[in-house]
Amino acid sequence: MEKVKYRYNRWRLALGRLVNLRYINRWIIFCTDLFISLCVSLIGVLGLLSIMHVYISGISVLKVGIASFVASILSFLTFKVYHGVIRHSTLRGLWRIGGVAITKSILMFILLHLLRADFNSSIYWVGGITDCMLTIVLLITLRVFVINVYNSVLSQLGKKRKRVLVFGMDEDSVMIATSPNRQVFMQNYSIIGFLTFGSAKKNLRIAELPVYQIEDIDDLLRLIPRNNLDGILFPNIKTVRRERDRLIHYCEQASLKPLVVPDMEEVHEGGMKRSVREIRIEDLLGREEISINLGEIGLLLKDKTILVTGAAGSIGSEICRQLAHFPIKKLICLDAAETPMHDLRLELEEKYKELDFVPIIGDVRNPDRVDYVFRNWHPQVVFHAAAYKHVPLMEENPCEAVRTNVFGTRVIADAAVSYGVEKFVMISTDKAVNPTNIMGCSKRLAEIYVQSLSVAISKGALAGNTKFITTRFGNVLGSNGSVIPRFRDQIAKGGPVTVTHPDIIRYFMTIPEACRLVLEAGTMGKGGEIFIFDMGEPVKIADLAKRMIELSGLQVDKDIEIKYTGLRPGEKLYEELLSNKENTKETPHEKIRVAAVREYAYKDVVEHIDLLAELSLHVHILPMVKEMKSFVPEFKSQNSQFTRLDGVN
Repeated sequence: MEKVKYRYNRWRLALGRLVNLRYINRWIIFCTDLFISLCVSLIGVLGLLSIMHVYISGISVLKVGIASFVASILSFLTFKVYHGVIRHSTLRGLWRIGGVAITKSILMFILLHLLRADFNSSIYWVGGITDCMLTIVLLITLRVFVINVYNSVLSQLGKKRKRVLVFGMDEDSVMIATSPNRQVFMQNYSIIGFLTFGSAKKNLRIAELPVYQIEDIDDLLRLIPRNNLDGILFPNIKTVRRERDRLIHYCEQASLKPLVVPDMEEVHEGGMKRSVREIRIEDLLGREEISINLGEIGLLLKDKTILVTGAAGSIGSEICRQLAHFPIKKLICLDAAETPMHDLRLELEEKYKELDFVPIIGDVRNPDRVDYVFRNWHPQVVFHAAAYKHVPLMEENPCEAVRTNVFGTRVIADAAVSYGVEKFVMISTDKAVNPTNIMGCSKRLAEIYVQSLSVAISKGALAGNTKFITTRFGNVLGSNGSVIPRFRDQIAKGGPVTVTHPDIIRYFMTIPEACRLVLEAGTMGKGGEIFIFDMGEPVKIADLAKRMIELSGLQVDKDIEIKYTGLRPGEKLYEELLSNKENTKETPHEKIRVAAVREYAYKDVVEHIDLLAELSLHVHILPMVKEMKSFVPEFKSQNSQFTRLDGVN
């Protein structure tokens, strides 16, 4: 028994080495193709002529062999069919084989004529056509054989691989199951069939794989033990989002792994090879991809020097990545955080080798440092993403929120005007609307300053040509310090997952989606606008926590507990965007609207911000917060030590 087991393991090891072999040496392929070509000419064609009772002398056979040998070598070297990896061959590569066969037959005709072969014209035609067709058939057969052997070996070794069904019967689904390249991104999975919704229960097969039809979760549960099923594979993110409330929910209930083949864009951004991955909560929350006018953005940014503040943060770094795809002249990356900036530098150097960028460590609160940046590089477009954003932390450190979010914005905006920046795009937040916390109010004050500066320039009260645009949106998925990475870490540690309140809701948007809209808004903005992004439907945070637990293959309260901790300082149950039609105006982009907000006199704004800057610098907290509430009367603190200041003059 031990001897049999040893031999079996050796056999599996040998097969494994065969599978792991990246490719067969090209000259082995060349020699194999040459051998097949010679066999076609000497055995196939001459055999056919023999059947037709055509007498061929020995010297003629020799001449055919020489002509075939020379013609085959020349045609193979011309079309280089031996260069590709056979198991990755596709239909698009058939033209090379056809070219080889036709070229070989023509060259053979010429060489046999030069060698004075004893053949009449009819033999030339019959032999040439036969040789061409047989060469095509056998070369293709060789490649099909190699592919089938490779896949058969994989199936033998795949007993420990995850068994999955591909969802759907459309082109994308079938392509995943039939692609010769599928093993590149499905090394740990074995496709055993297709899954679709239906009641016909017909014995359908696609690409020799069965199609299973289900109507409800009971049908799916019956399939699992019958097929030793481990997961369901979705062909793309679009299908994932369409099925998030049905099939994916079934998978969660049945403890099946929902999987997806990532988009090529995601693979490119991630800097890794394309491979099947588990579905993430971001895939379910995200919406259909928002299209933007790349042409107009490209025209705006072409040959421009662009400054991004807060460049090492979640939003700032993504803006840098997206700007790298446009024909810009230079990218200036400014941030106070050393390590994240270092990481960004390495990423940009690796992925965008042609990009001319300058990483700068600097604080937007430092006028001299900011002036140095503008004086040396003269940016023409500024994306201002530098800000403190964490609500509870800023509630405890209010002076720093004002110093960075208000005074820092003023420093950057004033420098932009002084050095003739064409467009200044400020990134704000939904928390600036009817603020209930220091962070939200500080961002509203930044909006007010930028807007008042724009109005002063447009009315001629202040010299300058800079167009100021503000963009406002809610939470972004996966940003630094956001709820999703925190939930993921808590689940990995075994819980509990902490939620502040069972009824708290938030809007969510992916980081790339938000940044694309920022670029679009920057393009269409004429100056002074506050652009509001369509955030879709709000998400209940408690439901988000439950879904993440279920996606991890665990059960709420049984495996992972959800614990409610109470609202944090400054936190409110829901956010507002001013996105309804009563207080916004339409734009050419259906996902972007313009807020109709109050205008402020630049002189008054400057006076208030001067006072706030002075108070924050000397850490006079209560007088500073009173001044904030005085200037932004809609600022009403919630769950905060500053609630007592509301209504106090």
